[in-house]
Amino acid sequence: MTQDSAFAGSIPAIYDECLVPVLFAPYAADLAARAVALGPRAVLELAAGTGVVSRLLAAALPGAAVVATDLNPAMLEVAAAHGAEPNLSFRAADAQALPFAGEAFDLVLAQFGAMFFPDKVAAYAEARRVLAPGGTLLFNVWDALEANPGSAAIHHAVRAAVPEPRPAFIARTPFGYHDAATIEAELRAAGFAEVAVERVAKTSPPGSAAALARGMCLGSPLANELAAHPPEVRDRALAAAIAAAERAEPAGGFAMSALVVAAR
Repeated sequence: MTQDSAFAGSIPAIYDECLVPVLFAPYAADLAARAVALGPRAVLELAAGTGVVSRLLAAALPGAAVVATDLNPAMLEVAAAHGAEPNLSFRAADAQALPFAGEAFDLVLAQFGAMFFPDKVAAYAEARRVLAPGGTLLFNVWDALEANPGSAAIHHAVRAAVPEPRPAFIARTPFGYHDAATIEAELRAAGFAEVAVERVAKTSPPGSAAALARGMCLGSPLANELAAHPPEVRDRALAAAIAAAERAEPAGGFAMSALVVAAR
């Protein structure tokens, strides 16, 4: 596990409180609706985090078995604390070495998780291995940082407030994997025959600036980078992020952009 994929300590709870409602819930509804339309009977979720998509899927697909996995057990503990439908189970697993038999699922999906896979072709190949013939891999990733102005404002504010080593997590990882041609090429290298990429725009709930800034600084692996600095520097970075996000937030909420990918 790298620093960029480590969600531990206080990070999972703050992620769930601050980032899920602002960033992830709007896209969770979109991804779950696409999944339900496929009519799966056995679903594997990768990088499930604190379970926002998992719970939607289990409720909408009562006849399907949903297995939600994540590399970080602490994230799944927060997910399980929300309660679960009887058809939903949680299991710690590495997307690059899945502990499941081949052809065990007809849908594999991941919400904003593919960016964290160190070897994306290996992870996609594992997804293909556990998919039944004709099955689908469905996931989303963030579009470019510039297309997500709330997160961009926080990234630039934190970098301006912190001395070397300046944090680069936001641009490097969550918003660093958005080239559709690269994504398609990696999926085809993993053995997928059909790939479709769609850009999807959403809007964050109005008045979310402070929660977004707090979530990014304290509820994401950005916190691991900030931990390299003294407490007063971390406090300054958080204050700068909140102020920048509040200045940048329109009355109707932040515009957000992501890519939704379906591969068969």
